[in-house]
Amino acid sequence: MSRVVVAMSGGVDSSVAAFLCQEAGHEVIGMTMQIWPDAPEEVLEREGGCCSLSAVEDARRVCSILGIPHYVTNLKREFEHEVIDEFVEEYSRGRTPNPCITCNKSLKFGHLLRRAGELEADFVATGHYARIEHRGGRYLLRKAADESKDQSYALYSLDQEQLARALFPVGSLEKSEVRRIARERGLPTSEKPESQDICFITDGSYREFLAGKRPASLAEGPIVDVQGRTLGTHPGIAHFTVGQRKGLGIASGKPVYVVGIRPESNTVVVGTWEESLARGLVAHDCNWIEFEQPAGPFRADAKIRYKSSPAPALVTPVEGGAVEVLFDRPQRAITPGQAVVLYHDDVVAGGGTIASSIS
Repeated sequence: MSRVVVAMSGGVDSSVAAFLCQEAGHEVIGMTMQIWPDAPEEVLEREGGCCSLSAVEDARRVCSILGIPHYVTNLKREFEHEVIDEFVEEYSRGRTPNPCITCNKSLKFGHLLRRAGELEADFVATGHYARIEHRGGRYLLRKAADESKDQSYALYSLDQEQLARALFPVGSLEKSEVRRIARERGLPTSEKPESQDICFITDGSYREFLAGKRPASLAEGPIVDVQGRTLGTHPGIAHFTVGQRKGLGIASGKPVYVVGIRPESNTVVVGTWEESLARGLVAHDCNWIEFEQPAGPFRADAKIRYKSSPAPALVTPVEGGAVEVLFDRPQRAITPGQAVVLYHDDVVAGGGTIASSIS
């Protein structure tokens, strides 16, 4: 029998993950990360926030029903330094980060995994919708059975050691099945809605959050077209992301989109639909799962944001451990700071952080 620490976020997915681990015969320990930085009590008690005070109480109630111990581990300092600080820094550089990827790598399968080791646990289980398979001497990350809920994109940065100690019990289930199991077991989270927002943005506005953390990212600057002609003034580069159309504050007579952000000159560049297309990208900080390192160019389906559809592409390793990804058809809104994740069918080959687009 293995000892498993289940990361309990207070939602239905992690609740059912704990139940399924118990049903599989594991010794289960529930653990909730206390990650919230200092904030007013009424904010911390809001409903639905991942790891908020109400979520901690929901996780405790589920563990009580299942008859398993529940612990809260304080990771506020780690979350502040490794997730929030990076989020702020990326936006100040004109990039659009994905904090969930950082949290999965650094917190859930970093610090939490080490705390699980202190409890002599063999695995950390989460409520992520993804699957792990051991094949050919490597741990592979596969898409979830319910592709509409698949979260493999946000897990691409896990290394072999982390995957070897990870369990995703709900990854082979449809979301409707997860809720059904929770209802049948009498878990209080069975009908709890999913949290859609960035967990540490407590007032719904990441711009106000950034203004408090990095005021310079909200300094006024020029909006120009791709020829360099000034079209207007923006209230701060943190208000914008590549591909954005609404809220530009300019009247151009035709639809325009953000096609670039230049933090060194505090400039937002806009262009037409055609000018928002790019034939490829360069990604760095790559992590490989299907193999140790790519032996040479290879074909893959590349996903450039969490909600985008994978697009066929040629992937070529380049100097410094980066890759160049050239799409069969140009893609819109390739956004620096986001991840590109590469798939072979339903297996994650690897991925990296988008550094730039290729026109």
